[in-house]
Amino acid sequence: MYNQRYLVAEAVEEAVAAISNVEDGVGAEGEGNGDGMKLLQQLISCAEAVACRDKSHASYLLSELRANALVFGTSFQRVASCFVQGLADRLAMVQPLGTVGFVVPRMNVTDALSDKKEEALRLVYENLPYFQFGHFVANASILEAFEGESLVHVVDLGMSLGLPHGYQWHGLIHSLANRSSPPSRLRITGVGLCADKFRAIGDELEAYAQTLGLNLDFSIVESTLENLNPKDVVVYPGEVLVVNSIFKLHSVVKESRGALNSVLQTIHVLSPKLMVLVEQDSSHNGPFFLGRFMEALHYYSAIFDSLDAMLPKYDTRRAKMEQFYFADEIKNIVSCEGLARVERHERVDQWRRRMSRAGFQPYPLKMLSQAKQWLNNINTCEGFTTVEEKGCLVLGWKSKPIVAASCWKC
Repeated sequence: MYNQRYLVAEAVEEAVAAISNVEDGVGAEGEGNGDGMKLLQQLISCAEAVACRDKSHASYLLSELRANALVFGTSFQRVASCFVQGLADRLAMVQPLGTVGFVVPRMNVTDALSDKKEEALRLVYENLPYFQFGHFVANASILEAFEGESLVHVVDLGMSLGLPHGYQWHGLIHSLANRSSPPSRLRITGVGLCADKFRAIGDELEAYAQTLGLNLDFSIVESTLENLNPKDVVVYPGEVLVVNSIFKLHSVVKESRGALNSVLQTIHVLSPKLMVLVEQDSSHNGPFFLGRFMEALHYYSAIFDSLDAMLPKYDTRRAKMEQFYFADEIKNIVSCEGLARVERHERVDQWRRRMSRAGFQPYPLKMLSQAKQWLNNINTCEGFTTVEEKGCLVLGWKSKPIVAASCWKC
């Protein structure tokens, strides 16, 4: 418990700075910085009580938090409401004092996205630059790898969480078709369990490519990443292969590390010319619950602050993104353990170590100026930043890293 309290104390200073950013001035309800600080302290106290399995005190604090963490309040109140949901779920699963462990959560992490979450995912893509940034960096890197090649093949792990319409690949198809010497064939292989969804995306992409005169062959490998076998992915002689992973690999990071190592070994056997890795740049996989809680609170406070800057308070799109997309991530980080916890985001330095141990070598990204120009062109509000960090590109909000993109070769 001492170690957990030390981690919390270390993280509080960052969280206070984040709240100062999001609570500047006085809001429409007359709430200012002091109310945000009080809410922060209540959240920390409740998280400590939950960590200690003190159900009585935690329940009391949750009742207070529910009254203060308003879904349509300030940006910090809104993010706090999601953490309150996660704490309540975790409290319901912990065993009483004197026992060990958790009640197994009743959830199926392999279920297809609900209609509400699918809509929220689409709204996140359309209104925030986080997914778009990953797709921009990935496509620019893939186009460079495919320069002068005739037979090109992309293996997409998870198809950007099943994002409708295959947004990323429309841009790539358009760019390849407009080259002076387009490839004679482009293949895209989607890996995941949402076969029907992927097939609909593939049909749309093939029709789009046909209108541009580009020969596209879309195929599906219906498998989890953990069960993916190199033989499942058909690579034809002479093809240049690229593996694309957008917000996907963190879901196979487990305590044992075996699952991720197996996936990376499978990718390495395929010997791609390039692997593109885009992940949330935050440490939500620490061994201590309280440290993980504070890291997540700081991270998602920045995201909710960016939403506050971009959309009005009562905009239904904003509420849907917060409650049906980001809240799901937050609740998974806060309330779940073991196999049920799949939102195991890690910092880019940790990914460097993991990729290097798996035999990959960094392929430095040298497109910072293009990334800055791209950010200016998509008409986001001020506050978003792009920086280069040891060959990776990082998109942030008010200096807080949010998304990191990196490239790797065998």
